[in-house]
Amino acid sequence: MTAEKICQSCTMPIDDPLDRGTNKDGSKSGLYCKYCYQDGSFTDPSLTLAEMKENAIAQMKKQDIDAGIIQRSLEMMDGLERWKK
Repeated sequence: MTAEKICQSCTMPIDDPLDRGTNKDGSKSGLYCKYCYQDGSFTDPSLTLAEMKENAIAQMKKQDIDAGIIQRSLEMMDGLERWKK
């Protein structure tokens, strides 16, 4: 099973509404996870794409996620909404 929705900042699956961040009005975000986005703002607004990739690698390794999945996740990040230029 693959995720239908992923966080547009870190690639975390957000199919489960409990994993979604919150907008300013308290509603669930359709774009970002609870770790990246709370109360309508990024939790770390100064975070760079390179730093996000480092953080993602560390978190996925802690969860013992397959190296191939980690690599695909990192490749996807460049095109995510938060990181589009």
